[in-house]
Amino acid sequence: MSKILVVAEHDDGNVKKATLTTLNMARQLAEKRGASIDIAVVGSGVGGVAEALAGYGAETIHVADHADLAYPLASSWAKVIADIASAADADVIASSASTTGKDIMPRVAARLEAGMASDVVGVVDTDDGVGFRRPMWAGALLADVVIDSDVWVVTARGSAFDAAAATGGESAIDAFAAEPNLAASRTRFIRFDGTQSDRPTLDEADIVVAGGRGLKSADGFNQVVEPLADSLGAAIGASRAAVDDGFCPNDYQIGQTGKVVAPQLYFAVAISGAIQHLAGMKNSKVIVAINTRDDEPIHKIADYTLVGDAFSVIPELCEKIAAVKSGS
Repeated sequence: MSKILVVAEHDDGNVKKATLTTLNMARQLAEKRGASIDIAVVGSGVGGVAEALAGYGAETIHVADHADLAYPLASSWAKVIADIASAADADVIASSASTTGKDIMPRVAARLEAGMASDVVGVVDTDDGVGFRRPMWAGALLADVVIDSDVWVVTARGSAFDAAAATGGESAIDAFAAEPNLAASRTRFIRFDGTQSDRPTLDEADIVVAGGRGLKSADGFNQVVEPLADSLGAAIGASRAAVDDGFCPNDYQIGQTGKVVAPQLYFAVAISGAIQHLAGMKNSKVIVAINTRDDEPIHKIADYTLVGDAFSVIPELCEKIAAVKSGS
């Protein structure tokens, strides 16, 4: 029987949404292949992560708990994931197409001599069997590809799949004897400089407020975007143009060369809608575009559009939101 191994992503002991979207993709693939699903949890002190995933229908959760796996270094994690896949006799290894997945999974594919489909947005039937739909040319084209090897490695775009729901039951927990062999690696972990914020992260947020070059400056960006994000409890994002012009940090960037998001509600404020940006947010459930021009590309995909000056429109919108919240 075919077996799919889903590689879990986690942070500070919490399961990331990317794990659940990958699990949903794996369930769709399992239905077509008649496969079972296992989960690999790699890290240090990750027993709680395994317990949190025990009710999601996996047959076995393989826990590789080792001090040398505390940080997701591609060289050590790829070896351990490949070792788990071989021990579990998995013929499909799946992960999120996050920065972590993009770093690690090609190395897993190389170790297993496996074909790979990256940034998958759908599982499809083709004339040559089960295949994967993935974007090309910044999402302007979608291609259906078939992997021609005995073992497959797949990374799933989180914005293309809903998060899997718990199914009940309990998975078997397997304590895997990991051998990361960190001493043989040329890579060392030095430190992690993370951004501290009370706001939700871009890839986990239900609401995103993104600003563009039309906000003219860093002060203009903060003046417009931050109050709206605060009033909605939203994450903050930006177009590449706004990042390149120094309005905001690089980790705010949404698009083909930034982060790909699919929140329930997306505000595009003073963003024209270049194809590079649309590739990162067009799967959002509801898109609101606010721009001074009515002929920008962003309006073609928006569910709601407002033609106006963001510096005037956003303060008024924040007042309306505050009034609704207060019940007045």
